[in-house]
Amino acid sequence: MSRLFATRPGDDGLPGPERRLAVLALILGTLAAVVDTTMINLALPTIARDLEVSAARAVWVTNLFQIVCAAFLLVFAAVSELVSRRRLYVAGLALFVLASLGAAVSRSLEVLLVFRGLQGLGAAATLSIGPSLYRSIFPTRLLGSALGLSALVVAGGYAAGPTIGGLVLSVANWPWLFALHVPLGLCALVLAWRALPREPRRAGGFDGRGALLSVAMLGTFFLAMDGVGHGTPVWQVLAWLATSLVAGVLFLRRQRRASHPLLPPSLFREPRFSMAVSASGLAFIGQGLAFVALSFLYQQEKGFSPLETAWLFTPWPLAIMLVGPLAGRLADRVNPSLLASAGLVLLLLGLVSLALLGAGAGVVDGLWRTGLCGLGFGLFQPPNNREMMSSVPRELSASASGVLSTTRTVGQSLGVALVGAFLAAGAPVQATLWVGGGACLLSLVASLARVSSARQAQAERRGSAAGAASSRPD
Repeated sequence: MSRLFATRPGDDGLPGPERRLAVLALILGTLAAVVDTTMINLALPTIARDLEVSAARAVWVTNLFQIVCAAFLLVFAAVSELVSRRRLYVAGLALFVLASLGAAVSRSLEVLLVFRGLQGLGAAATLSIGPSLYRSIFPTRLLGSALGLSALVVAGGYAAGPTIGGLVLSVANWPWLFALHVPLGLCALVLAWRALPREPRRAGGFDGRGALLSVAMLGTFFLAMDGVGHGTPVWQVLAWLATSLVAGVLFLRRQRRASHPLLPPSLFREPRFSMAVSASGLAFIGQGLAFVALSFLYQQEKGFSPLETAWLFTPWPLAIMLVGPLAGRLADRVNPSLLASAGLVLLLLGLVSLALLGAGAGVVDGLWRTGLCGLGFGLFQPPNNREMMSSVPRELSASASGVLSTTRTVGQSLGVALVGAFLAAGAPVQATLWVGGGACLLSLVASLARVSSARQAQAERRGSAAGAASSRPD
């Protein structure tokens, strides 16, 4: 860990000692948003009872946060260039903290939903630019290690969320779940204002029409995916999808003509970036699908209790926490596309083994298979994210970061929706796991397609580093 904060001659990014506080600000801000996603789910029955609403309406306490957050990721990535990433991150944290306080004192579902929407906006502002801030804080030689740390934080947040929620609810009421974000967020706010790198703002306009089309495109897509998972009438889901498709077409046309596009088309002219985005989206479809499918598989078909099911899930995020930092560190030294591809092979094997799980399988049988999936995903994600962020010019880092966050969210949501669609059609749970394996196979194809170009880019980077070292005076 100390190597992350060591300074070498010629390093870009912040000086070593200044990285510590900046990274701590990112960790606390990310944890606040990620833990919220899994922690609040446990409280939905209690919220429904206390606010005297149906369970179906209470689900929107989670849904609204996720939909708003996802819909504004691309928008805030573009906004960060106008106001600077530091100012946007601080503003997003401040909004998240204030909205959390508002949610904690809400006494009706309508008021609670307003504050949950505001929380989603605040989370979108911070999550959209998180990866690009790691690139501005750390030197290029440590980018993989930094993104491995990011993967560790996200996986740890997802793993800890249910446990924290359960502990709080065992001694206090649900408003305290929201109140917990206030001290954590305030600490992150102070650190972010003090330690995040200052940078000049981009001169020029903002693509307001593109922003509206982006929100319409992503918002209606996530409404459709949520509808698939909750049994919404088919005509309504199709209407949301049609709206998303039309908005998407108009959005892409707008980006080709806008003087300051929300999503610069030049991003996707780099094959390494395009392949990394494709591999990421397909892999997250597999992960999102597996998380939901395994809940049904373990409880309904294998007869495990909810507590046993939660335990069976634990190896997945734990493996990511253990392997992610190591994979990120290796990605700074060897071809990251090869590492990511090896991780996808393990993830594919894990999903296939889960799909083949027999009727008499016990707890140990589920544990090692789930752990294999987590091992594969932990080996895949940091190197792939490194490829995504390092394959584009530094001035496009914020846009690349927004694409990274949006791709992750879209992939997970699509995976969840596919499970809902298959189960609604009467298909067995194992069939959905085979679909997840198919998505991972396609992700592996995309990852292998950029191995040679990644090798060439790595050789050029080493050549440039060697040239810079030789040109320095003794």
